[in-house]
Amino acid sequence: MDNRAQFYKKLKKKLKKDTSFPAKYLFKFIVPADEERINQIEKLFDHTGAVINKTSSKTGKYTSVSILVVMKKADDIIVKYMEAEKIEGIISL
Repeated sequence: MDNRAQFYKKLKKKLKKDTSFPAKYLFKFIVPADEERINQIEKLFDHTGAVINKTSSKTGKYTSVSILVVMKKADDIIVKYMEAEKIEGIISL
């Protein structure tokens, strides 16, 4: 099992133990300050009722994107992280 698979397995276990679904979940990402990449993140959460906040770094090279959204189950959270991983240069927090 690779590191990503282990990470998601542990995350799923923790979410199931600590969270009662449906629940509000805060996703946090850092991406290079590129409008296209930021739009890709926002598109992942289209039509979900998500509240999205963006903050630029001091140097303006990076943008922090926080997304607060109600998720129905732990698997849905894992799927969103896996979709976000496909965005070049993204860091999930």
